[in-house]
Amino acid sequence: MKLAKLDFLLRYPDHLERLLRVRGVEADLGEDPWLTGAIEQRMIRYRYGPWDPAYYGLLGALIGKGLIEPFTENNNAAYRVTDVGHQVAASLAESDSWRPVRERARLLRRHLDLAGATLKDLIYDNFPDIVEAEWGSPL
Repeated sequence: MKLAKLDFLLRYPDHLERLLRVRGVEADLGEDPWLTGAIEQRMIRYRYGPWDPAYYGLLGALIGKGLIEPFTENNNAAYRVTDVGHQVAASLAESDSWRPVRERARLLRRHLDLAGATLKDLIYDNFPDIVEAEWGSPL
């Protein structure tokens, strides 16, 4: 659940900027067109807010490539990055093409590294259009 909420805020900079302001953070999200509203694949409204149906396929691909591994924690499915996954992520983070993503991810970690349920509540409290959207509708 936490990953989906952080991914939502990464993809939807207007929502991220608004949520940061609510929390008293002024941040420059930059002007990179890749991250300023040109959303490649829109998320949908699902059970606990924004969701991308592609997650299951993406997670399977990452497991298949040895970049993440599944585990259970308190009877919940979870994933952790493998050593190889960390190496690939570090390499991508250093590339110019991924720099905007790295900077926004750091911003998310600095200000919104919260429990999944807390992020869900923040999104629900500040974006009523998402709460009121029908399940399966694009956000």
